[in-house]
Amino acid sequence: MVVIAIDGTFSSGKGTLAKKIGAHYNYAYLDTGKIYRATAAKAIENNVDLEDGKACAKLAKTLTLNDLDNPELKSGPIGAAASKVAVHTQVRAALFTFQTGFAQNPPKGFDGAVLDGRDIGTVICPNADVKIYIDAKPSIRAKRRHKELISYNEDISYDEVLAQLTERDHRDMNRAEAPLKPAENAHLLDTSNLSIDAAFEAVISIIDAALR
Repeated sequence: MVVIAIDGTFSSGKGTLAKKIGAHYNYAYLDTGKIYRATAAKAIENNVDLEDGKACAKLAKTLTLNDLDNPELKSGPIGAAASKVAVHTQVRAALFTFQTGFAQNPPKGFDGAVLDGRDIGTVICPNADVKIYIDAKPSIRAKRRHKELISYNEDISYDEVLAQLTERDHRDMNRAEAPLKPAENAHLLDTSNLSIDAAFEAVISIIDAALR
């Protein structure tokens, strides 16, 4: 069973690429950021304090794959809340089993699994067959995210998006538990000047060579 670990910064294109990789190789795809967003959404829905790691972890243990289909998970407020929920050791422990279970036993009919997030190659799947770390310049990522949020009819400026993205990068890279960083044996891909198609071709070349 092949496992592909995709890590990287927010709005670097890793989710889009991971989804295309899954379709290309017939691997089950898990957007691990969504499980933190789903946990945050449950916390907001149940009026649970995002700073209460124990209470948030209790909600995390109830997650199913169906919870990830909620279209509201893509919203800016839930994304910001997810970043706060993700700093809790208890939450990460609760969701660790969810992620490793998916990687080891993907849904029936798939030939492997591709997971994208921030600690897949370093913590969740340290023995993944291929590890890729995707990044892009903050200004480019903010532009992409702003365009996405505008498409959801959110009223937010580019400068606000850039500020939120910068804050999120700092929080993700400096948290005590599983900080965002490339795995030692990860292949690095900068998508700043690449179209999705060009980035996809580059990442498929990396994977094919690694699996060969």
